[in-house]
Amino acid sequence: TRRLAAVQLANRMRQAVVAAKLCISVSSIHSRLLFTTAFTGASARAVSRLPTSTATTSSASSSPALSISTTRSSPSTRNRIRSYSITPPSFAISMSTTNNPNPFKRSKVDPSEPASTKTIGTHSGTFQADEALGVWLLRQTPTYRNARVVRSRDKDVLAPLDIVIDVGGVYDHDALRYDHHQRGYDERFADKDDGTPRCTKLSASGLVYRHYGRDVIKTFYPNLDDEQLELAYTKMYDSFMEAIDAIDTGVEQYPEGTEILYKDRTGLSSRVSRSNPRWNEIDEETNKRPDENERFEKASAMCGQDFLSILTQVVESDIPARAFVERALLSRIDVDESGEIVKFESGGLPWRGHLYDLEKIHTVDPLIKFVLYTDVAGLWRVQAVTVEGRGFENRLSLPEEWRGVRDEDLAKIAGIEGCTFCHAAGFIGGNKTYEGAREMARVALQKR
Repeated sequence: TRRLAAVQLANRMRQAVVAAKLCISVSSIHSRLLFTTAFTGASARAVSRLPTSTATTSSASSSPALSISTTRSSPSTRNRIRSYSITPPSFAISMSTTNNPNPFKRSKVDPSEPASTKTIGTHSGTFQADEALGVWLLRQTPTYRNARVVRSRDKDVLAPLDIVIDVGGVYDHDALRYDHHQRGYDERFADKDDGTPRCTKLSASGLVYRHYGRDVIKTFYPNLDDEQLELAYTKMYDSFMEAIDAIDTGVEQYPEGTEILYKDRTGLSSRVSRSNPRWNEIDEETNKRPDENERFEKASAMCGQDFLSILTQVVESDIPARAFVERALLSRIDVDESGEIVKFESGGLPWRGHLYDLEKIHTVDPLIKFVLYTDVAGLWRVQAVTVEGRGFENRLSLPEEWRGVRDEDLAKIAGIEGCTFCHAAGFIGGNKTYEGAREMARVALQKR
């Protein structure tokens, strides 16, 4: 009993810290950005009533589990708290509820900003997503903002240029030379969080991202703090850059011996490849071969559009969702004593990647099998968690006899009121109420 009480107390303290981290940016077309900070109600009310200008509460131990420091606004604002900092043993968070720019809102880049006087070099001839993306990345940094590009394979032409990528046979950051074709080259991005080495060497754009990626991200999101910046930097490599590296350096996407059932030529690398003038293509206006440099510029812009679309998803959706997922994970025992079901406060959260990461951070055992959340209609969903690294294999699916059955028929078979559907693949089901969805997950756990 004492051990259970201690575990529950530790979880409550963790939840308080996670809740304090929930500074969520909410914006709409007609309203200004609003920051709301979720915090345990009792603690917030108690702190707001403190009579002194500065107050600190902490545990009695010499190593406090949680320290809360607050600063009050001017007397005219009465008991309104202007800012607070919360310090658990391993990290500190400082947040202000007023005059704090939204870190998850993209900053507008001034189009009238003068172009850099520096020159970027890369190879001529057929272009790929690698150098097209690398050039775009460099042009987003203050040093190389909209810099001129020279495309050549002539060493004498490339030698005086300020920075050269994907040509020259040299990787030397001090000399600003970033090629990956030389013998013995084996540069890779940092290992994954679990220590797994990367499957691919860095291409030229991968090298550019290694050294300038943080600067690119800060160009568009200058108010990210260090932790958020590092998370965005790593997630962008995982979500976008690694595939560019792997395709350019010839890493197969599937293990040897695996039969590829279909081909996909909709990816960025394929689209950039198709931007090259065809071998027999003639421009109808000039009656000549299309200008290769013009095509390269269009391909580079295309790479930038794709990069920004993923970056927007990562920074404006994925990262703000992480604290919600963490809080749900730490309060899983409140949902079900098995610890294998979590409930999200809102539907539509990008939860999967965060859940895998946070399970490792918090050494969750057993792993989560089902998540509960509401859909756009306000009905409850119960969704199976897939095996990490697999697209369609679930840790545990909904029962076989439920699959493909709907409404009253499903409610009768499952013995649970309010059932609305169960997908034929068994990865998701629905119920009219939270209690019903939770019971569907519980029954699925019992039937395994």
